[in-house]
Amino acid sequence: QVQLVESGGGLVQAGGSLRLSCAASGRTFSTSAMGWFRQTPGKERDFVAAISWSGGNIDYADSVKGRFTISRDNAKNTVYLQMNSLKPEDTAVYYCAASYSGIDYAVRDRYAYRYWGQGTQVTVSS
Repeated sequence: QVQLVESGGGLVQAGGSLRLSCAASGRTFSTSAMGWFRQTPGKERDFVAAISWSGGNIDYADSVKGRFTISRDNAKNTVYLQMNSLKPEDTAVYYCAASYSGIDYAVRDRYAYRYWGQGTQVTVSS
């Protein structure tokens, strides 16, 4: 069992930055790929970024490439999402997710993720 708790969301002006954190409990964190997804009302949950359990493979959605950076610290059981140059269209609830154990690549498919956090709101004002 893995429990995920996101933090770091909030309100920021366009062009600003936020850093999301996702603290994980459970034994499988270090052998699971981790991902960030986001969702706005009435829409599906979209892929944002993912990182393999070793950290050697990373993937980003085209819409955030060059602005967002995903990283992880397996010693702290934490994954981060540094978000720079934020735009109003980045406004969403951001979810952290942990994949099924043993997936050592950055996976985009949300159905590969077994555990989800409760989400944290990010609002970017224009």
